[in-house]
Amino acid sequence: MARHRKKPRRLVAGGRTYLWTLRHSHHERKDGRPAGCCQILALFPQPAGTGGALRIVFAEGPDRYVPGGFPLGSGDVGYVRGPSLNLHEPGAVRALLDAASARGWEPGGPEAVETDGWPLLEEAAEARARNAATGDARNAGTEAAGAKKRGGPAPALH
Repeated sequence: MARHRKKPRRLVAGGRTYLWTLRHSHHERKDGRPAGCCQILALFPQPAGTGGALRIVFAEGPDRYVPGGFPLGSGDVGYVRGPSLNLHEPGAVRALLDAASARGWEPGGPEAVETDGWPLLEEAAEARARNAATGDARNAGTEAAGAKKRGGPAPALH
């Protein structure tokens, strides 16, 4: 049975559970064509009420791509000549969560935090590549959402 595309997915990282969603949004130009595309990855600490959400926003811009689908895949974000991630993959979400945590995001904070995803992208893509090369499934994109963590303890969340 296929997963409903708008139903939040579950991720376990550092002993904490999150629900996460991915949304594509844009505004329309005066001529009706879409403009200002962005992907918004939202992580919600669980249980509900135990911390504010983290919203990682990837807005289109020069030398960046944020497609809404064809010809590139849904959820793809990246630099034209650089790293990229597919935000539908649990390993990519985990890598971005780890990068945001390393930069000071705390899941127990009372308010939602919105952050630009571009400064996190290179660090997250490097972590995924490193983990794929060593066989660590934590950020390699091979673990199922909500699966038990493997490969040792996760970095502490700040």
